[in-house]
Amino acid sequence: MIRKASGDLEAFNPEKLVQSLLAAGADQQMADEILADISSWLVDGVSTREIYARALSTLGHRMKAAAGRYRMKDALMQLGNSGRPFEVFTGEIFKARGYAVKVGIVVQGRSITHEMDVIATGKGRQHLVECKFSQMRGSHVSIQVPLYVHSRVNDIVALRRGLPEYRSLVFTGWVVTNTRFSTDSVAYARTYGLELLSWDYPYGDGIKDIIERERLYPITVLSSLSLRDKETYIAKDLVTCSQLVHAISSDDPSVAALAAKKRGAVLRELASLGIEPPRREPALHEHTPSGV
Repeated sequence: MIRKASGDLEAFNPEKLVQSLLAAGADQQMADEILADISSWLVDGVSTREIYARALSTLGHRMKAAAGRYRMKDALMQLGNSGRPFEVFTGEIFKARGYAVKVGIVVQGRSITHEMDVIATGKGRQHLVECKFSQMRGSHVSIQVPLYVHSRVNDIVALRRGLPEYRSLVFTGWVVTNTRFSTDSVAYARTYGLELLSWDYPYGDGIKDIIERERLYPITVLSSLSLRDKETYIAKDLVTCSQLVHAISSDDPSVAALAAKKRGAVLRELASLGIEPPRREPALHEHTPSGV
């Protein structure tokens, strides 16, 4: 029996460990060897955190890029103490899906003003997104969050539906978190049409799946950047590896201080994650309504 971050005990699942290692880029032989090592070392009551650390250490000695992907959940938590970097990261998820995005916007509702963390517009829709970031493992978003998000979204939509520039749009409220949702939160969202996105929800399309599918790796996975480098870029809203490689390739002033030698190492590590500099092609801009 192993102890989860929440404190609950559950039976050790070898297949779950193997699948997480394969998803990180380890081959079957490497995953099996790490599983054998973990299995021989396990005792009742060991924490999932200790298992994770041992697997990561072994993986890191064998395959740096895979080790970076394996520690993705930690990398998200290392984006900083404030919620702003996670809001920018969430915006990048919607950009990858083809939406025009604004982050940290104050908008007028029918009764009062509201600050929305992310507003994503396109494809005949507008998504009004509240982000909940936590650095505590095992934490959950409680029912109070979807309750107040639902009321805020309703107030904004009540005004916007009467404005000409928004009449063609379908509005959707979202709650996005890097942790998990309580069962009550999920039940309420299903009943009232709120969209939820967490580390592993919805199943098969959670943040961990989106990161791998879209290669939206946070820059905190990069071992070629110092902690100071990461903090500098995060403060400039460069939170993903894709943003960073685009800034480097376009000679963005925000990365001007990145020394030539380190720049080469960063680009090589980015390439090992499957992230290459973008081709210089004319951008196609989708028409969106005026305003936010």
